[in-house]
Order: sequence, then C-alpha cells, then structure tokens
Amino acid sequence: MQIVSPGGALRQRFRPLLWFGVLFVGVAFLVRLVLLVKTRHEVPFDLGQWAYLFAVGFVYDVVTFIYFAWPLVLALWLLPRRAYLSRWGHRIFFGLCAVLAFAVLYLAAAELVFWGEFSARFNFIAVDYLVYTHEVVGNIRESYPIATWTALLVVGTVVVMLSSRRVLAARDDGSRYLARTGVAGVWLLLTVAVSFAVSGSMKDRSSNNYVNELAGNGIYQFFAAFRDNELNYAKYYPTLPDDQAFANLRGLLKTPDAAFTSDDPRDITRTITANKPERKLNVVLISVESLSGDYVEGLDVSKHKHLMPNLDALASKSLFFTQLYANGTRTVRGLEALALSVPPTPGESIVKRPDNENLWSLADVFNAKGYASEFLYGGYGYFDNMNHFFASNGYTAVDRNAIADKDIHTENVWGVADEDLYTLVMKRMDAAYAEGKPYFGHVMTTSNHRPFTFPAGRVPLKQGSRRAAVQYTDWAIADFLKRASTKPWFDDTIFVITADHCATSAGKTSLPVDRYHIPLLIYSPKHVQPGQVDRLMSQIDIPPTVLGMLGFSYTSRFYGYDLFQLEPGRERAFMSTYQELGYLHGDRLTSLVPRMPVKQMLPERSTGDATPVDHVDPVDAKDAITYYQTAAYLFTNGLMKRNR
Repeated sequence: MQIVSPGGALRQRFRPLLWFGVLFVGVAFLVRLVLLVKTRHEVPFDLGQWAYLFAVGFVYDVVTFIYFAWPLVLALWLLPRRAYLSRWGHRIFFGLCAVLAFAVLYLAAAELVFWGEFSARFNFIAVDYLVYTHEVVGNIRESYPIATWTALLVVGTVVVMLSSRRVLAARDDGSRYLARTGVAGVWLLLTVAVSFAVSGSMKDRSSNNYVNELAGNGIYQFFAAFRDNELNYAKYYPTLPDDQAFANLRGLLKTPDAAFTSDDPRDITRTITANKPERKLNVVLISVESLSGDYVEGLDVSKHKHLMPNLDALASKSLFFTQLYANGTRTVRGLEALALSVPPTPGESIVKRPDNENLWSLADVFNAKGYASEFLYGGYGYFDNMNHFFASNGYTAVDRNAIADKDIHTENVWGVADEDLYTLVMKRMDAAYAEGKPYFGHVMTTSNHRPFTFPAGRVPLKQGSRRAAVQYTDWAIADFLKRASTKPWFDDTIFVITADHCATSAGKTSLPVDRYHIPLLIYSPKHVQPGQVDRLMSQIDIPPTVLGMLGFSYTSRFYGYDLFQLEPGRERAFMSTYQELGYLHGDRLTSLVPRMPVKQMLPERSTGDATPVDHVDPVDAKDAITYYQTAAYLFTNGLMKRNR
C-alpha cells in the first residue's frame, strides 16, 4: 500500500488551485501583451518601461488571483473527501472550474473591448455602467456580435477544460479537514495582507499613463474604482485650513461685476450687476455627446478636416470660443458643470450623489426672470439619475417618454436620433411661445455614442462608426437650425452649442489636456456679433458668460466667471478623472491626487503631452486646493442649497 504524507495529500487536494493560478495569470499576461501591441505607438520599445509594466502587472495579477480564487478555495476546503472523490461530486467541482475558466476568458475579452473604447483598464466608467444594465447590455448587443463572441468563448472554455482533465482529476489520499482549514486560513491571511499592502495607485510611477494602465489588472482596477466611487476630499487630498481656503476663494471669485452679500467667510453668494440692458431672449443650450475639439476646424487640437462642415461654417457666423475645456470625461460631469457651475468633486458626480436636491442652478436664474426652464434628453432620464437631478434643481425634466413613436425616425438603446430630439425641442419652444414665456432649454444629445446608429440617407458614411456619427451630429445641428429659422421665436433665440466631454480621455499623461478641449459656439444672427475668443475658459464659465451676454443682474453662488468681465490673466480651467483633479492656469497644470503631494506639469495643449516641473508654483497649488476643497466642503455640508 502506498502511504501518502499529510502534506502530500494536501498538495493533491489543492493542485487545482495551482492550475487556476497558471490559467488566470497566463490569460492576464496575454491580455497585457495584446494591449501593449494595440498601444505600440504610445508605448515605444523601452526595455525599462516594458520590464516595469510586465513586472508590476504580474504582481497585480497575482494579487487579483488571490481574491478571484476564493470560490475554488472554499470548495477545496469544505468538500468532504468522500464527496470530492465521488463521480457526481467531482463533476460538480469540474463544473465550478469550468465556470471560473469561462469567467476569466470572458473578462479578458471584455477588457479588450473596454480598452478599445476608452484606452484604459476597467475604471469608474465600468462601475457606473454596471448600475444601468439595460442600457449597457443593449449598447453591447447593438454594437458587437455578442452571440458569435460568446460561442467562441464557450469553445475556448471547452478546449481549456478538456486539456485540463488530468490535472483536475480528483485526487486526495487522506487530507484532513483541519489541515485544509489551515490552507484556507493562510489564504485568508494573504487576502487581508494584500488588501492593506496594495492599492490601485501604486502602479502609477511612470510618466507615460499608458504604461501605468498596462501595469494594472482590469479586475483589480474595477473593484478599486468601486471602493473609491465617493472620496472624502479632506481625507485623501492636500488641504488648507478651512478658513484660509474660503478666504482665498472669496478673493478668487471676486470680479468687477460681483459683490458679496454677506461677511460670512463661507458664504460665496454674490450679487451680479450687469453693465448692459437686460434682454429676455430664449436660450437653447445644446451639450452634444462626445463632441471633441479635434472634430472641429479652428481649434488647435483639430485632426479631422471637413468632418463637420456645417459646424465649421456656423463657427464663422457665431461667437466662437477656441480654448474651452471640459470638467471631466463623463456626461454627468458636463451636465454638472453646465447646470451648477462648480468644479468637479472627487469620486462620483454631484448629478448622481445623494442629497443633490435644491442646489443653486442655472435654471434658478432663468426661473427668477420668468422663463420656462427644461432639460431635454432623447433617452430615458432615469439613466445616470438625470431626471431626478434636473427635476430637483429648477428644471422640468423631459425625456423619451414625451416623444410619440410616430415622431421617431430611429432610436437605439441610448435614445432617439438627434433630429427627433430637436423636433421635441421645437415643440416645447412653440408651447412656451404660445404662452408668452421666454424659454431656456438644456438639450443633451445621444447619437454620437456607440452603437452610432441614425436615420439612413443623412450622411455618406456607413452607420456604425464614430466618424459617421460625428457627420450625422453635424447634419442634425444644421437641420435643426434650418427648421428653427422658420419659427417666430428664432430671431429672439440664442443657441449655445458645446460638448459634454470629448470622445476619448486617454493619453500619455493622466490628464491629457487635449482630451478635454471642446468647442463652444454662441449663435444668434440678430443678437450676437460673430467673432473668435481665444482666452482660456472652463466649462463652468459657460452659464455666467451666457447670462452676462443677456444683460442679467442676478444672485449667484457659481464658481464660474463671465469671461467678458474677467481681467486678463485670471482665466483657468478645471479637468478631472474620478480621482485626479486638475487645475489649468497659464502654462501650468496643477494636479491633485489622493494621498500624494501636489504635482505640476507644463502641458502641450495640442498633443496632451506634459513636462513635469521641478518646483511647484505655490500660488497655483494653493488656488487649486482652494477651489476643490471648498467645492467639496460646500456640497457635503449642504451649503450649495438654494435655501440655506
């Protein structure tokens, strides 16, 4: 009789864990290699960089495996020896291994698709999308051949499992429950240890952000993003004493047209006094989905000539702002900036955070002037909490439910075609005009979003590509203005056309400024003199600038400036990911990152590259901290409310 030591029996029992580790780390390595090949133009061959991303990546893969392997550890620990060795018991165990293998292959494929869309590992975008499974699953089904891919993944799983039959054969010549408990205990200690010792930001040591992304593991990054979805600014970021921060903020917000209404240092309420007669013109603010500056000629980041001929022609008839930067990389960040005129807060957008009702908004200003204020969206506004946010902050929320099926040319999971949304806008404006009320409408489009579908025959390019969707976006704007020009309210309407964010946010740096550069056109043939404005501008400056053009005197708690009332040299812009907070002033980009000192770079605005500076400018650092710290403080303490 062969005698097997207790240690040998344990090795037999837990041998499938080694199999799964090799599979998991091997697939993760292949994913990293494929992504590196896909990103070869951004990560040129450098032995040190390549060694870094693969070595650090291996560590993250092993750490992620420790978490991911828990179902297998539990099964190997808890299954009694007799059940484990039985035919049916082992079939169930083999099935569990097959499910885990499929999950590994499926997540690898998902990472490749996600990288193709966002040039990043799973991040806060993936976390956000997980909440809205209907839209996300629908988008995937409409964009990719899911049935074919799933079949291929099943075939891949079968191949893996057939080739693994020998190593997964049931063997246990005498393991005992207590000894198996010891293995599970060690695994638990490893899990706790890596939870405290490893963080998602430890990999970010390269100046090339693509290297940092490749060094990570998508599964690990997903859960890190989930954990940090709402960050306490005071806990994670550089701070000033609150009194000092608010004293500095009042100095930063002071402009020639503004007077503070209180001596309370933490009250930023100001009376804005216009220097021109008031004009109650209609305002249509269009935030176009993913309208990157590189699609628009006349901007220094433009890379696509003649892709948007109508918008390019409209720029010469409009007040055209060439140095505007978006707050963030998500639609909700753009909506937050345009509705509230505040810098981004770390973690999730205010649009989606609890206790975001009754905030001081752009609609409040228009409502006080007798306007009908609406937010119009071509999809269902429960997505990203849009309906609740806008309906709770002075707007009437109008979404897909207000559009009759007979008025729809095309729709996908995100919403109706832009032209159908614009038809809705005109109907709402007709109704306001009939009531004798001026109208303010914030319109959020969807057609320039994957799966990039729209009515046939509108543009020469075939549907399904970003370029085709951009062309259709351009066509739809021109068609809207053409149809609107026949309306009695057209001559007394200002059209404000901008973007929610750029089409992509990835670059060699963690905050590539070219990926935040968006256009702004203000068009009104009877009321706005065409011209070009080349001053730096933040997305949060659009509301007060438009109000200033209308000659409105009003009460404000906005962080944004009326650009035409701002002294030269004080321009700045904000840009962020869900964790990194950027402040662009002059030729310097200041960046605040959790648990890290303030860093500064000299960005190249046309390419997104940046050169780190040796000595941090203390004034820019102080101002960046001031803006972000106070915005987070005011929101979390309920001080952005309209009724304090």
